[in-house]
Amino acid sequence: MLTKEHLTELQNRIGYTFIKPEFLKRALMHSSYVPGIGGDNERMEFLGDAVLELCVSEELFSRFPNMQEGQLTKSRASIVCEDALFRAAKGVGLGEYLLLGRGEDASGGRQKPSILSDAFEAVIAAIYLDGGFTPARTFIHRFVLPLLDLSAPVFEKDHKTRLQELIHAKTHGKQVTYRMVGESGPDHAKTFTMQAVLDGEVLGEGTGHSKQSAGQAAAEDALNRLETK
Repeated sequence: MLTKEHLTELQNRIGYTFIKPEFLKRALMHSSYVPGIGGDNERMEFLGDAVLELCVSEELFSRFPNMQEGQLTKSRASIVCEDALFRAAKGVGLGEYLLLGRGEDASGGRQKPSILSDAFEAVIAAIYLDGGFTPARTFIHRFVLPLLDLSAPVFEKDHKTRLQELIHAKTHGKQVTYRMVGESGPDHAKTFTMQAVLDGEVLGEGTGHSKQSAGQAAAEDALNRLETK
């Protein structure tokens, strides 16, 4: 049950007071809570994702004046990802306020990266719908961008891209592949282990809360190993 007190508490945490709190309540409503009714946060997630991408694009465009369009696109994709949004959602304790169906709640839905990251995007949309772009951007700058070192060269290209370009140059076109070698933890907080492999040789290994982030970690490990040789 999401009470008025809960909504007030969450608004204090995120630093924004809604004119229409129903926007925030809608953002917290998972599809399992209202199956088949269409009153969940999925449409808001779509809008929030667009607002988030615009804010990150704006930041990258400003921060890296010499970065080309292709690099900007890859950098944005490496930033606007489930892992970053999951950490941001955890930072404000968003899981405590989600409206979930009983089954989803019982299976640990309040800690699932996919549910939390989607809800976080929906909250961005709620702020945008209630107050416009400026408070939505302020929210993103406060809770998302501090988690990211946008000054680091790694954001010019994601680790997988950098590794493949390095291998391509050294081997005249061979492809790095990725394989999952481990999976642990409960369903709502799984940790995956991936390896970056070339011709059967393990170049690097990494872990993450999604296969994508674990693959990036494996590529980063491979780059570190190759660059120290």
